[in-house]
Amino acid sequence: MKQPVDLAHAYLKLADRDIKALDLLIHSREIDDETVGFHAQQAVEKCLKAVLALSSISFRKTHDLQELMDLLIDNQKALPPNADKLEMLNPYAVLLRYDFIELKGFDRPAAYELVEDVRKWAEKQIG
Repeated sequence: MKQPVDLAHAYLKLADRDIKALDLLIHSREIDDETVGFHAQQAVEKCLKAVLALSSISFRKTHDLQELMDLLIDNQKALPPNADKLEMLNPYAVLLRYDFIELKGFDRPAAYELVEDVRKWAEKQIG
């Protein structure tokens, strides 16, 4: 079984895959906001899971960022910067990928900044 720090680094590598996709897609108007939002949400989700894994905090298979942050709170762990804004990414995890719902007003630069902040936070937590 992987050690918590190894699992945390594995989650960060997975987050980095989504960040790499986000880097390629975010400025393209040919790519819909739902796809950009999906990769932003996935990157944040994996960063949160990395910090939870490092602390050996169990979590179920979920895409709910609030649920993951609640686990951090319940275990007296630091939240990422702008944690109160992360919930805006929740709908992009599953709902928009499998339903034909279109959200209006997705702010790509703000989403990217959130991803960058959470990634830096996770790296700092893991070391």
